[in-house]
Formats: sequence, structure tokens, C-alpha cells
Amino acid sequence: MQIGIFSVGENYSDPFSGKRPTESERIHAIAAAAIHADEAGLDVFAIGEHHNPPYVPSAPSTLLAFIAARTKSIILSTATTLITTNDPVKIAEEFATLQHLAGDRVDLMLGRGNTPAVYPWFGKDIRQADELGIENYALLWRLWREESLNWRGVFRTGLDKFTSVPRPLHGKPPFVWHGAVRNLEVAELAASYGDGFFANNLFGPMEHFSRLVDRYREQFAAHGHGSREEAIVGVGGQIFVKSRSQDAIRDYRPYFANSRVYQGAGTLEEVTNRTALTVGSPQEIIDKTLSFRKHFGNYRRQLFNIDMGGLPLKTVLEQIDIIGAKIAPVLRKEFTVESANGGQESSR
Repeated sequence: MQIGIFSVGENYSDPFSGKRPTESERIHAIAAAAIHADEAGLDVFAIGEHHNPPYVPSAPSTLLAFIAARTKSIILSTATTLITTNDPVKIAEEFATLQHLAGDRVDLMLGRGNTPAVYPWFGKDIRQADELGIENYALLWRLWREESLNWRGVFRTGLDKFTSVPRPLHGKPPFVWHGAVRNLEVAELAASYGDGFFANNLFGPMEHFSRLVDRYREQFAAHGHGSREEAIVGVGGQIFVKSRSQDAIRDYRPYFANSRVYQGAGTLEEVTNRTALTVGSPQEIIDKTLSFRKHFGNYRRQLFNIDMGGLPLKTVLEQIDIIGAKIAPVLRKEFTVESANGGQESSR
């Protein structure tokens, strides 16, 4: 089991001080969190891709290259790379380059994003999102595996005897996850290639995301990549942790109220009851995360978001220390025991 953190890179004002970081300060804070996660022994750091304010990570591969130069062990990933609006040739080049800089510590998560306006910004039509995702990934897959590639598709200029450079490190493309909030076709695409599937598991009931995972597991097996239990599942979530539950709830409440995604969603208690958001002590984080297995089976990767709502860097680093020291070791042990006992299917 891999335990890590991810950021969507939003840039909000601190609800206590009212101060909003500059774009430079926020970008450096994200990098500092990733570097600290490496030092704390976490397994993965992932960064989202957004092209609109209040977000700052419009060039995730550049940010990950900066982080790669300052870390030793942590896997560097995206959460997400927009497969619908990015050129597959550019994705192939950027992430192969990142491989050569960071070694085997690179993978990426492909998705279709949740900002409709991004499509016309890059000359695409959102009504063709599903077709774009399928065609663009088919091209990306081949770019990493074939030299002198001939390609004809619907959505981009054809390629004649094209070689993407640099080639993947040691001839092995980065591992690919496909992430989804609601789209069953993304789960099916991941399964058809034998890639990983990442259930967003934010802002919605876990029963919703379990349906995506069940479809992926079913199709993974149907395509002959292995059993349902062997399917490569990752799961998201959001936490805020303090040594005492009372302190966590008290300290996080202003950041919860400050988060745009939770506005109108109900009280902190209501949201934590019906979604993956967990606010409490280390043991409460562990207990709720272990309960995810009822919905997703025995999965491979757990990523926590810990920096939404304007949390200052100091608080984010404190969260990482607690995860590294008190949460990750227990989760790794429990998931290892579950895997040794044969895994666990979703209860749905």
C-alpha cells in the first residue's frame, strides 16, 4: 500500500489572517510540502492541473521536475493530467523527460477535468470529451511504445514516421492511472489497457465511487489482465488531523467554511458523515480510512488532500509529520495483512 498526499493547488486567503499568498508563495509552498513528504517517508506526492484562478499549477510537469531535484524517494505523480485538452505528443515528451530526471519515481494520472471552460481555451469541444479522451490516450500509449509512428485520428494532425523524444527511461513508459469523479467510461478505458484506476473519493458519498471501482474491477478481469482482486485501484480522500479530535474539529472548522467546494454542502459534521472527509485524531483517520475497504476492496494507493481552504504551509507540514509518524505505518501494516489474507471485495 502506498500512502501519500496530493494538492489541487488552489490559492485561497487564510481565514484567520485574511492574507492570500502570492502565486509564487503558493507554488513554493506546494513544493515545500512535497519535499517534506519525502523527508517524512511518504510514498507519493501528486499535483493537479488547472488553468484558471484561484489555482496555480498549470504546468505540473515543471513543478514536479523542481521537486524531483530536491527529493530522494517519493513517487511524483499528477492528479490530474488533462488527457482531453493536452496534446498527447507533449504529454509523452514531458513525462519521459521527467523520468530521465527523477528515475523510476514518475507516474501520472489522466483525467478529463471538472472545468468546462478549459476546453475552448485549448481549442476543444467539451461535447467531444469522451471521444477526445479515448483517441488521445490511444495515441499517447503508442507514442511511448513505438518509434517511427504513423498515426491518423480525428482530433489532431496525422503523424508520419514520428518518434517522440526522449524515449521512456529504460524503454519503460511511466505507469498510468485514470482518475474519475463520475464517468464510467474512464473506468472502462483504464481496465481495457490494464492501467490503474483512481477513484477521486472527494465531495461525494463513497457508495458513488464504489460503483466506479466495481465497474473497473469487472472490466479489468474481463479484458484478461488478472482477477478482480488484482485490479490496480487507488483512492483519494481529505483529512485534517490533530493529536486530539476536539482540537482538530475546532481548528479545521474555519478552513472548511472557507473552502468553495463545501459551500452549501452542509455542516462539517454532515459532510464528514457522508463523504471521505475525515477530521480528528490519528486513530480516527486510521479507522475511517480502513473502512474504505468496505467500498473499494483491498486497494493499492491512498492519497490525502491536506491543503485546501487556505491552510498555511506551517499547518500543512504539521499534517505531513503526523501522517508520516502515526498514520502511514499503521495503514501500510493493515493493508499488508489484508492482502496476505486474500484481499477483500467491495460489499456493494
